Amino acid sequence: MSDHKQQPATPSLTTTKRGDILQIASTVIQTEKDAIEGLLDRIDADFEKAVQQLSACKGHIVVSGIGKSAIIAQKLVATLNSTGTKATFLHAADAIHGDMGMISQEDMVLLISNSGESAEIKVLAPLVRTLCSGLVALVGNKASFLATHSDFVISTGITKEACPHNLAPTSSTTAQLVLADALAICLMAINGFKPADFARLHPGGDLGRKLHLKVADLYTHNARPAVHRETDLKAVILEISKGRVGATAVLDDKDKVIGIVTDGDVRRMLERTDSLSGILASDIYTQNPKTITADMLAINAMEMITKWDVGQLIVTQPDGCFLGFLHVHDLIREGIY
Repeated sequence: MSDHKQQPATPSLTTTKRGDILQIASTVIQTEKDAIEGLLDRIDADFEKAVQQLSACKGHIVVSGIGKSAIIAQKLVATLNSTGTKATFLHAADAIHGDMGMISQEDMVLLISNSGESAEIKVLAPLVRTLCSGLVALVGNKASFLATHSDFVISTGITKEACPHNLAPTSSTTAQLVLADALAICLMAINGFKPADFARLHPGGDLGRKLHLKVADLYTHNARPAVHRETDLKAVILEISKGRVGATAVLDDKDKVIGIVTDGDVRRMLERTDSLSGILASDIYTQNPKTITADMLAINAMEMITKWDVGQLIVTQPDGCFLGFLHVHDLIREGIY
């Protein structure tokens, strides 16, 4: 007889277990969805007061938490800093061991905790309240120690986690994250944070390139097809073909843009006339064409092209003088369109 013990076979995943997995996943998602929908009732006067006070903060918003709430705090700090609100992360455990020295009287502190009753929070809340200009609680229980020791309370109201044992932070952290995002975007709006500001704070990577890239960086390699009102049809067609941007600008005697002739304009003209003799650019050009200045962001050019459903924009100086063409292919090449 062999001395080797027979190893138990690896259990197979039965159809019933597969069904259980799908059911568990669906229940988790539904529970967290319900938690998020419940937040709509939490956007109230208390939330508004907290946002107003945070927007008036002259120093930094110091965001703190313990455990999973600390991770949400870090995410909020990253979002605030990237959208124009100065913020600093302070771990609650580090805070009660000396790091509270980073808090100044001009700062406001935002403490995140679902229960509002953890040992670190109970030590931290009364102390930081004496060090800063105001304490905001993002908490699940309005009757908790943290809530009652804070100047402003934002409540998630979460009592049920998606965890079947109601233990692992799931619904509570999801609710914290959503409310934190709502808070950050409110502050962003109050601060008048614009795409240009976003570009200034995000210079690196693909996002930064898209936000910094200007029309001037894209159009200069293109041909500059242009004619005048008195240019005959044959010359107009040759200029469009030579330019390879599907159009030609029509200029006045001071080289200011007064119109555009596209290859589509030429085709439509050929469909409705038998005689091409004597036809000039002034007979077929479109007045008030879509233009853009060289100093505008390429992402704005994309928005204009999409809005107006055109294939190209005429680039001009602020006074209307012709500079060239920006084609939709220029934006596609840069990964913007």
